[in-house]
This record gives sequence, structure tokens and C-alpha cells, in this order.
Amino acid sequence: MTEYGRGPGSEPWHPEDPLYGDQGWGGQQAAHGQGQYGDQQQSYPQDPYAQQQSYPQDPYAQNHQQYQQQNQQPYAQQNQQQYGTPQQDPYAQQSGAQQYNGGWDTGQQAAMPYGAEPQDPYAQRPGGYGASQDYYGTPEAYPPPQPPGRRDAAAEQQQPTEWDPDEPQEETHPFFTGADEPAGREPRDDDDDPDDDGSRASRRDRGGSDRRGGKGKKKSRSGVACLVVSVVLLGGLGGVSYVGYTFWKKQFGAPADYAGTGTGEVEVEIPEGSLGYDIANILRKKGVIKSSDAFVAAQNDNPKGKLLQAGVYLMKKEMSAASAIDLMLDPKSQNAFVIPEGTRNVAVYAKIDERLELEKGTTAKIAKTKAESLGLPDWVDDNPDVKDPLEGFLYPAAYPVSKGSKPEDALKRMVARANKEYADIDFKATAKKYNLDGPWQVLTVASLVQAEGLTHDDFRKMAEVVYNRLEPDNTITNRKLEFDSAFNYLMKQSKIKISSKEIRTNPDPYNTYYHTGLPPGPISNPGMDAIKASLNPTTNGWMFFISLDGKKTDFTKTVEEHEKLNDKFKEQQGLG
Repeated sequence: MTEYGRGPGSEPWHPEDPLYGDQGWGGQQAAHGQGQYGDQQQSYPQDPYAQQQSYPQDPYAQNHQQYQQQNQQPYAQQNQQQYGTPQQDPYAQQSGAQQYNGGWDTGQQAAMPYGAEPQDPYAQRPGGYGASQDYYGTPEAYPPPQPPGRRDAAAEQQQPTEWDPDEPQEETHPFFTGADEPAGREPRDDDDDPDDDGSRASRRDRGGSDRRGGKGKKKSRSGVACLVVSVVLLGGLGGVSYVGYTFWKKQFGAPADYAGTGTGEVEVEIPEGSLGYDIANILRKKGVIKSSDAFVAAQNDNPKGKLLQAGVYLMKKEMSAASAIDLMLDPKSQNAFVIPEGTRNVAVYAKIDERLELEKGTTAKIAKTKAESLGLPDWVDDNPDVKDPLEGFLYPAAYPVSKGSKPEDALKRMVARANKEYADIDFKATAKKYNLDGPWQVLTVASLVQAEGLTHDDFRKMAEVVYNRLEPDNTITNRKLEFDSAFNYLMKQSKIKISSKEIRTNPDPYNTYYHTGLPPGPISNPGMDAIKASLNPTTNGWMFFISLDGKKTDFTKTVEEHEKLNDKFKEQQGLG
């Protein structure tokens, strides 16, 4: 028996032994050949003298140097004297089934408070013969065993489960999990772990599942960084691709285009609201240009390219895009259907027949039979004496009427334009002011003004003459207008010389020499100047007018002044 009561016999430890009363758990593995929890497990705690080797990297040895200096030497001398070698420990576990029957019952000892490491004064002592390697003192160490109170939970966490093909498997590869460290790698001392106190022992004590516990923010930052890098790379590749494509297109991929000014002739209609590619597609389908891209490029290169308007153009086939732009900007190429201000409907119908190469009278017949379906407003008078309900609604303007289209299409377009222009005119207020029967009669006044007046200044004076002659107290003409233009309208003529007998005896409702008041409807298609003049006439008391040379109109207020001018006119015309 040694001086500390640890001889080869079964005597208990001496009470002065610093490990007296130790419950025996030190976290060591079983000796080689014996399982930790198997049948040959010893009933007494593993000898702290055995199975320990000295490693300079073991933190337990460094933490207890002072204690080892005080206690190691006596035990080393004792073992050397008794066994003749510093490597042999009489208390080391032996192979086989020999058990140590003396000592104490480990299950009845009070448990050491958890959290403190067991003090091993012999940690640096060389292990005895046959002792197994300490797997906990190296950087490649296995996770240390847990204290008794936490063994079950640790075993459940570490116990492998059988693989079930029906269950979804958890990804472990760092590429899918986003982990910064490969599974099982010991963190470095310089890892940026907010929970790390700088001690490897503290990291080892947290277990495998906690080693990467402080890496969540790193993974988030790493994911965002990867996303940003990916976006930057994609944007860079896209920019390089676009620049390369643009360069290639300019150098080697110019849009298809014809050369020269073209040949032949083709009529092209460009609808209202058409833009660059709309116009280009129409021209391409007509065979004028080869590609829409070439036309748009030429339009952008031409300073006046954006001035192209709707209309009908006489173009040539197989023109270069630049030549097509130049020709469309030339007024000579425009083949629009133009209705001058004051044009009567009969003249419009004849022009449509001519443009569409139809038999004479075709458009007039369609206008008569389909008037109600062409878009006329509801305030149009349905008086049976009205010769043409479309009169006044074929608004004077330029229209695209191309060959192959239908007459009713052109008429609908003209009526729609009139409705659009008239929507801003307050016909009702004017009718009320001058005691007229609604907008229809205001439009009729405007048509008379347009037919009789020669200039813009004439229009307002002419409108005043109309309103003054319609006054109930007019005893000079007895509310008769006596306009030659109305008589010419019913006669479908434009004469200056009209015999008094003919004009005074014709009972047609449009003969204002025979009937008082306004004719049943408009006698022409007035322009906006004539319409606005009818809304705002002069107030100078004009009652008569006459044009001696067909270029200037003279207005008078009395019968005497008018008769003088009338006699002069008869003399010039040889009427006598």
C-alpha cells in the first residue's frame, strides 16, 4: 500500500487523497477491448491515472500545472519503485473479465456540479502499457461525452436513424445549407463567432450542433453577397451583349433596303394617327419599301421625317427608304381627296365616283339610300323638302380616298369629321338668340354666308344681312332673303345672270325670291370661318350687298344706296 493508500490491494483510498469521494466520472473512454456500456464495464470509476497521455495542446494539462507539480512526483516515484517502470499503472484496466471488487458504489455518490471540469492531477502522466489513445486532446478530437444528466439527450441527437426513402432528406452539403464551414470541421480560433470566448475548450464543450450557432448572420450576408454578385455579372453580360449586338447590327446587320427611287406608280393611303412603324408597314405591304426598320431609320435620320401626315400618296414601287421619305414630304406626291369650303354635295359625289373609278351617280345614289346609316346627328331636319340631308355634313377637308375603297366609307369619314368639328359649336344658343328653329337652321345660315361671301371680312357682314332680313319688322324685303345662291342650288348651277321672270316665278322651296325665311336646309358645306361668322355677326345695320367685279362685295343699309349699285351692275353686265 502506498503512502496514499493506493496499493495493489483492495483497500479504499486514503481520506487525505485529493480525489477521495470522487464519484468517478471523468469523461474517459473504456479501455481497449471493453465497451463503455458493455458487459465488461468496470463497476468502479475509471482510474484517473490510466489511459492519459501528455499532449502539449491539451488545455486540461495546462490548466492544472500547479497541482501536478505538487502531486505527480510522489506517484511517479511510487510506481517506479513497485513496478520498475514509469509506464505501468497498477490501477490501469486489464484485458479480460477481471473486476475490481473493492471500493465504493458509484451510483450512491453525490454528483459533481455540472459545468466544472474534473481536476486530473495526472493528466500529463504517460499512460500505462496497453492504454488507448486519448481522442479528446487533439484538434481532430471527437465531441466529448456529455455529463450523466445530459447523456440521453445527446444520444438522441447523435443516434443515427434508419434511412426512410419516403421521408424528405435534409440537405447537408454547404452549397445547399449555406454553411460557411464543412460539416465536422473544427472552427478556427480566429472565426468571427460572437459567442466565442477565445477558448477551444469552450467551443469543444458546446458540442457539434452548437459549433456553428453563431454563423447565421454570416450565411445571410453570404447569400446576399452571392445574389448581388450574380446580378452584377448578369447586368455586365447583358450590357456587353447589347453593345456587341448594336455594333454588329451597324456594321454587318443593316436592315434590308432597296436602292434608287423606284419605278411605276402605286397609291398608298395613310390613316390618321399612324406613326413611324404603322406607315412603314403600309408601305412595305404595298411594295414601296423592303423593310420597316429601314424606313423608320430613314425617318429618324431626316430632320422633317416626323412631319409625315395622314393622306393618300402616289408612290413608286421598290424605293429606298430615304427616297420614300423625301417623296412623301413633297406636296406633289400627295393624292388626298380635298373638299374645298362651300362645295355642294353633288360635286363631292361626282369627285368620289371619279376617284374610285365608279359609274357616274353611284355615290349620289348610295348617299340617298343610306343617309341614315352614315352617322348624321339627331338634330338633322327630316323635312321632306330637304333635297339632301347630307348637305352641310361633308365637312371641307382633305381625306384619304384610295382606289379600291367603298363610297360609303368616304362619306362616313366626312360625316364623322363634321360631327367632330360641330361638337364645339353652340348652335342652340345662336338659334335661340336669333329666333331660329334649332341648330339645323344655324347651319343653313352658315351655308348661305359661305356661298355669298368672298372674304373672311364679308362673312360677318353677310350673316348680319341674313338675320336682319329675317326680322319680323323687315318691310324692305318682307322677310325674303332673295339670295341668288339658293336659287342656283335648286337649279344645280352657278350663274350670275338670272332673269327676273325666272327667279320670281319658281315656287321651289329653296327659291328665297319666292318664299320668305330660310330654305329647308343648307345649300353647301360651309367652312369653320363661315360658321363662326354666323355665330357672331356684325351689328352695323347692313341690309344689302352686291359684288360688281366678283372680287369685292359692297354692303349698303338703304334701298337707295343699293339701287345705285344695282344699276351700275346691270350696266356692266348688259342687262339693261
